[in-house]
Amino acid sequence: MSVVVTALVTSLSILTAILTVTAWAIWFERKFVARMQSRLGPTMVGPSGLLQPLADLVKLLQKEDIVPEAADRRLFDLAPKLAALCALGAAAVVPFSASIVGAKIDLGVLYLLAIGAVTVLPVFMAGWASNNKFALLGGMRALAQSLSYEVPLVLSAMVPVILGGSMDVSKIVESQIATQWFIIGPVWLGLPAFCLFMLAMLAESNRIPFDIPEAESELVSGVTTEYTGMKFALFYLGEYVHTFVASAAASALFLGGWDGPFAPGMHWMVLKTFALFGFVYWVRWSLLRFRSDQLMRICWYWLVPVSVALLLGAGAWVVL
Repeated sequence: MSVVVTALVTSLSILTAILTVTAWAIWFERKFVARMQSRLGPTMVGPSGLLQPLADLVKLLQKEDIVPEAADRRLFDLAPKLAALCALGAAAVVPFSASIVGAKIDLGVLYLLAIGAVTVLPVFMAGWASNNKFALLGGMRALAQSLSYEVPLVLSAMVPVILGGSMDVSKIVESQIATQWFIIGPVWLGLPAFCLFMLAMLAESNRIPFDIPEAESELVSGVTTEYTGMKFALFYLGEYVHTFVASAAASALFLGGWDGPFAPGMHWMVLKTFALFGFVYWVRWSLLRFRSDQLMRICWYWLVPVSVALLLGAGAWVVL
């Protein structure tokens, strides 16, 4: 019974921490972007606008729930909930320390990649159920993009799996602690695989320059065009959580997880995750959006062949 209680408390603690970080990540992004663009950002609600996420939540809860007359109501209502749940479910196998992990399973990397791939289904479901041409086109774009970039994402994630000799994320971290972080050893394998993983992660989470499913200049707001209030918020909650969890996964797979130069522990994992999280924002507000054809050409002409070469190189390194 104590094992069940411990697992429940750990899972609830991780869930609460992720949701809290996600809420204030919105504030951080606004301040971060404002600094890049010489603006102020949130200032009115709380000191330095720190309570702005709470104000946004209250505002969204008061919004009217509007459903298009010709929409498929059951799928329309279900899609945003599934989008948020799938993103949160991926956090279950990410270890934040040697003892803090929601579920320690032998096929943790496989589970992580599978849940990440499933997150596109609620997005397409929303586009189809909205009965709106802009939403449907956004959903089809999201599906094509996710299916394409899932290939280099999986192949790049297999590099630390082969080097670590396990699909258990915790064991991959322990392997890096025993030898060296995979991003630096062997550097000709780890660094390119890490870069590919981050690029594919940006594409899967619909972040600029890979946000063609919701290109506002072409599709109004993509799959969320017909959504209002908290249903609209759940989609963006899912995107932020997916980005945070993917940053944590990259920290565990390539950057040694909770390992650090001194006093190893959860603080190193949190620091690395936030560093990658901030890097995603930096990229998002620094680059322009790719066209749809450019996006696919980058994936199939460059990322897929490079990821296959890295996978073969990892296998040869381990064998030889």
